[in-house]
Parts: sequence; C-alpha cells; structure tokens
Amino acid sequence: MAILIDEKKRVLVQGITGREGRARTRLMREYGTNVVGGVTPGKGGQSVLGVPVFNTPLEAVNSLGNIDVSVVFVPAAGVKDAAISAIEAGIKLAVLVPDRVPVWDAMEIAAAAKANNAMFLGPNTLGALSPGKAVVGMIGGRAESARQWFKPGVPKGVGVISRSGGMASSTGYYLGQAGVRISTIVHIGGDAVIGIRLPDAALMFEADPVTEAIVIFGEIGSSQEEELAQLIVDRKVTKPVIAYIGGKAAREGTRFSHAGAIIEGGRGTHAGKVKALREAGATVVDAFGDLPGAVVEVLKQMKGQALMNEADKNAVWNTAVTRVEPNRVAVRGYDIADLMGRVSFGAAVHLILTGELPAPPVARLMDAVLVASIDHGATPPSALAARTVASTGASLSASVAAGRAAMNESSAAVAPARTPYAETVHRSRRVYQCAHEPGDSRSSTNPNMRRVTSIAPIQRQKGPAKAS
Repeated sequence: MAILIDEKKRVLVQGITGREGRARTRLMREYGTNVVGGVTPGKGGQSVLGVPVFNTPLEAVNSLGNIDVSVVFVPAAGVKDAAISAIEAGIKLAVLVPDRVPVWDAMEIAAAAKANNAMFLGPNTLGALSPGKAVVGMIGGRAESARQWFKPGVPKGVGVISRSGGMASSTGYYLGQAGVRISTIVHIGGDAVIGIRLPDAALMFEADPVTEAIVIFGEIGSSQEEELAQLIVDRKVTKPVIAYIGGKAAREGTRFSHAGAIIEGGRGTHAGKVKALREAGATVVDAFGDLPGAVVEVLKQMKGQALMNEADKNAVWNTAVTRVEPNRVAVRGYDIADLMGRVSFGAAVHLILTGELPAPPVARLMDAVLVASIDHGATPPSALAARTVASTGASLSASVAAGRAAMNESSAAVAPARTPYAETVHRSRRVYQCAHEPGDSRSSTNPNMRRVTSIAPIQRQKGPAKAS
C-alpha cells in the first residue's frame, strides 16, 4: 500500500489544456498515474494526450464515474473555485500545486473540504509520489529519473514528509542512495494555511501497513513538529520518527524560504522543535547530510525490511545515453559532476546526440543555434531548414550550415550592424559557402545538398552554380 496516491487512484487534471497542465499530465501518465480526465471551463469536448476534457469536475464525474483525486494546475486566482468545484463534485482529495494562493481563499477551501468530508494537499505543493506506483503533482520530474531515484517500498518502505518541495525530492533521492526503500513521499506545502499538515500525514503513515518508519524534513515556523511530538508522546504515532529541522540560524520575524516558515512571538523556533521531538523519543539529526545514515541505523536496529540488500543497493541503471549508479551519473561515459561548469549547454547537447564532446568552435555554433531557437521559437525558417536537411540523413555540420544560411539580412536575429551574433551568422554562411563551392560534386549531385541550396540559396563569389 501507500498513502494519498497509487496506480489504482483515478486522477482528474484541472487546467489540463494549459502548458503546465498538459506537460504534467504527460509526465504523470508516463510514471503510471491513472489520469482519467481533465477540466478546463469552455473547452469541454476536447482531448489532451487522449484524455477527455470537461467543462467542470461535476461533468467529469457524471461521465466517468468515481474520481479519487483532482490535481489543480491553474493560476492562483482560480485555485479556490477549481478546488471547491472538485470537492463539491465528490472528489475526496484535491492537490493544489500553485503558490501565492490568497490566505482567505485557502481558508474557504478548508471550510468546503470539512463540509464535504474531503482533504486537500497544499496550496504550494509539489504533490505526492509513491515509488513504482504513481505520482500526482510535480515530484520527481521525468518518469525515468523518478524511477531511478526513488526505490519502491516493496516489501516495506519509509514514509517521507517534507515542508520543502525541493527537499522532498532530495530526501527521497539520498535515502535511495543509502539503500532505503520508500512507501510515499509527501510535500505538504509551504504556505501558512495548508490542508494536510505534518501531523496529519504522520497519522496516515502510522496506519499504512507498508510504512516502517517516518522521515521528516521540517522547518521553523508553525507548531506542526511540536504537534507530531505530542502524537508520539500520546502513542498515536508509534513508528520510529527520524527528522531534520531546517532554519537553525533564522531570527525572530525572518521568513525562512516559505510563507509558513517564520518565527513569531517566540513560537516555532528551531530549538523548540528539536527539543520537543527528542523528548518524545524521535531521532533528530543536526545536519541534513546525516539524515540518510540515521534512517539506515534505525532500520538496522529494528531489522526493517525497508533496507535494501547490497545487490539491490549497488544496482546500475543503463539507458542508451546515461548510466546511473550510486553517487555517480554518467552521460555518454562522462561524469556529470565533471561536465557541469566546464562545458556549455550546446556542447552538452552535442555530446548527447553524437556521443562526443565537440571542438570549441562547434560548441559555440551549437550555442548560437540554441539561442536562435529560444529567441524565435522552434520553427523559424532557419530552424526548419536545419531540421529538414537533418531529416535526409545529412551530417550535423551540413544541417547546421543550412540553418545558418537560411538567415538573411532581413532576419530579426541579424542586425545590419556586425553584432557578435551577426558575425557568427556571417562566418557560418561563409564556411558553408566555401565548403560547397561549384566544382564540389556534393553541391549538384548529392540530393542532400540540392535540398540545402533550394532552401537557402547563397550568392556565390566565383563562377555560376551548376544546375541542380
């Protein structure tokens, strides 16, 4: 089992026709999430990635039957209406991803959830992920990365609760590196008013038969960690709790990262939280880097099944491009840690595509092409020319040259004055021109080159071009 999300939960995506909603729908489905429908008012009857779109959650429920979870990807101003419409349609869990949701709106959502016996996660949450089962929200990024980073809780796992979105993924990753399996990762959200709070999630993990221990990434502010400590004292949470509390150096009145992480009136201090948890019997580490090791030690003492054996721990995952092993990720045989800060993004793209790091001039050319695409979108004439030539099987240099040659003086990217960018274009076109002067058989007999010259005719400097 797991909490909040698994492969059997039927999920609705509100805001599915938007850029973020569409992208996250694809990623969630790739990981195994059972996305059954989407909602965008006024766009009912459409489909996104094969998923039917409805005007309201109620329409979706009436058409599709029971829906367990709705995940909301709409602007902050629309979150209240989206969440309440899902709750009133009978959906028992709403996952509210957007941040900057007004506090009063969050309070109204809470009142609607209470009246309808429903729950909500967030606002300002990355959601929840049950390794090997499903994800709702944004935790883990690409499906393949999430599968490699987070180890499924089979036969047992630990539950992870985080008040920080980024540290939710980081905690899961480092636990996996230490050989710890995970039942579910939950980011409860960083706002001052949220739905499922830290003690609520801890009680869910306490009831989950797969979860052996509970791992906490806490923060200063609010009383959530203190409430968890009281649950431990009252024996309502009996499973081992291992925690790290961020914000040790924060002073009163200073916000630490999130709206809900602020010390006010002497409440919610780092020292107070650490003291309460330790006195209740929880293990609290002083440095985040010590958290995975502390979890391993607790699992060893209890002879927990969430701890992987050495064979599983040292497993290596290979793809056509990457190799992932404990504490090392390699791309085309190069350690990512060595590449970062040493090579440009264009050079990294060249490495992924060809398996080799390019010479500096080629790397600079790749960077220029990428900048052009970012500036003008994916299909300006230059990019289209390069893509068309590449599709014929031409070499990378010939394809890039075609794209550069397609840029003329009227291109918005090439000012009449010789800016550095324009100079790059000029040099690229000249390289192409010299490489395929008349007399070079490729300029007239090679079908790839015919396509280049038909897309981007060049003013020859000597002699007429051969007829193609």
